[in-house]
Amino acid sequence: MSSTVAFEVVEGTAVVTLNRPESRNAIDKATADAIAAALDEVDQRTDIAVCVLAAVGDVFSAGMDLKAFSATGERPLTKDRGAFGIVTRPPTKPIIAAVEGKALGGGFELALVCDLIVASDNAQFGLPEVKRGLVAAAGGVLRLPRKLPSAIAMELALTGEPIGADRAAALGLVNRVVPAGDALNTALAMASTIAKNAPIAVRTAKLLIDRSTEWNLSEAFVNQAPYTDAVRNSNDAAEGARAFVEKRAPAWTNT
Repeated sequence: MSSTVAFEVVEGTAVVTLNRPESRNAIDKATADAIAAALDEVDQRTDIAVCVLAAVGDVFSAGMDLKAFSATGERPLTKDRGAFGIVTRPPTKPIIAAVEGKALGGGFELALVCDLIVASDNAQFGLPEVKRGLVAAAGGVLRLPRKLPSAIAMELALTGEPIGADRAAALGLVNRVVPAGDALNTALAMASTIAKNAPIAVRTAKLLIDRSTEWNLSEAFVNQAPYTDAVRNSNDAAEGARAFVEKRAPAWTNT
């Protein structure tokens, strides 16, 4: 994909890897553009069911590359996907963050975009922007209270102090905590499980979980009906039933 972002597809899973360990995987404009291009490919390709976001080295990401910004004045913003090439428009397919080491500031915001998080036992998550007179505006203060109790979100946003992987898991922010070095393999195993399921059903489940946070319960069932009806009437739903009766693995057609 680029010198700073690697892209490969393994058995239905796209792996997007930040490859700037010398810069603690900080995101400059070129890297943001490369992430956006990778996610465009994820959304467009029918052979990709799920995506894993990983990084080379012992830091997941330091967020915005301040040195690059100081030198060029370019911020890591993309036209269609916003900050870091992902923040305002994540992929329509599930995305799993494989976090090794620190994910602070924009690095934490990258992880928050993802649907699932696998973290090494030495991972740290935090929004230190207030310590620099800033606000975590790339989704930090917006996504955090959707994923954590408001008091905990306030604590992280107002103190700027990080939390470790174990506490993040106890709070429900992290799905798996694994030994250092195992985050990517565990994320790939989770992705493989997801990739075996019906693509239409998976995408719709993700979409409805995301959108339902904006709906009250009285309207939620009405709002979801067009999406769930489309899944129920799909060829893959019929194939899933046949495969269950015939005791075989389903052959999904994504239709």
